[in-house]
Amino acid sequence: MKRRILFVLLTAFLLSMAGVVLGEDDVQKAPSCKYCGMDRAKFAHSRMLVTYDDGTTLGTCSIHCLAVDLAQNIDKMPSLIQVGDFNSKKLIDAEKAFWVIGGNKPGVMTKQAKWAFEKKEDADRFIMENGGTPATYDEAMKAAYDSMYTDTKMIRDKRKMMKMKGMGHQ
Repeated sequence: MKRRILFVLLTAFLLSMAGVVLGEDDVQKAPSCKYCGMDRAKFAHSRMLVTYDDGTTLGTCSIHCLAVDLAQNIDKMPSLIQVGDFNSKKLIDAEKAFWVIGGNKPGVMTKQAKWAFEKKEDADRFIMENGGTPATYDEAMKAAYDSMYTDTKMIRDKRKMMKMKGMGHQ
């Protein structure tokens, strides 16, 4: 009996470790962002995953693209919003995370970066090394909505330039 319990515990531990080693399942289920097409594994440090109360989920590359989805699905209630920890890339509860707005690291899909950290000391260290201001999830999401027009314009301008370069125009 003790052997069986030990085997079950060991199996559970190995399976949980395999999830960590293989990467988050959410990236395998949604490898690219629905809104911008960016590789969510490459942007694991900024990716987000929302689970709605109807059981549907959506993975995005950033808080910018999550804000787009939340605005489009105003009648759906999120039951859980997760974000990649900037350092470990592990998904954490976005509302419990320690957020940093701004700083000298370029943001994902935005001019004003918004990063999440599982530990307050990691957020504080980031601010000391890179600048930025501490924030809550609500403040980070408000900043995402506040910059939506300028960020969308920036993205369109970049894509236009890339398209022109690809066609041989300078």
